[in-house]
Amino acid sequence: MEAQEKPKSSDGGERTADDLEAVFDVPVRISAVLGRTKMPVSQLLEMDAGSVVELDRQVGEAIDIYVNSRLVARGEIVLVEDKLGITMTEIIKAG
Repeated sequence: MEAQEKPKSSDGGERTADDLEAVFDVPVRISAVLGRTKMPVSQLLEMDAGSVVELDRQVGEAIDIYVNSRLVARGEIVLVEDKLGITMTEIIKAG
């Protein structure tokens, strides 16, 4: 098995976090998708406060995490103080 070669910077040395400094301030949109469903508009219009929308996921199943509409990870919902958060449990490799 061959060792994977590390990326090189323009000066020939190995890349470091400093080489990426130019993109650190680029905003990205992160979305956590709990699940999906399809329903006719008529059913949507009948919904009211307290209505339940059934999603295509089971309780405890990982949620999808997207960055700029690209699936990058899966994770679980966690409670951080009084706010919801996400802990990543799986990183999706670009393929």
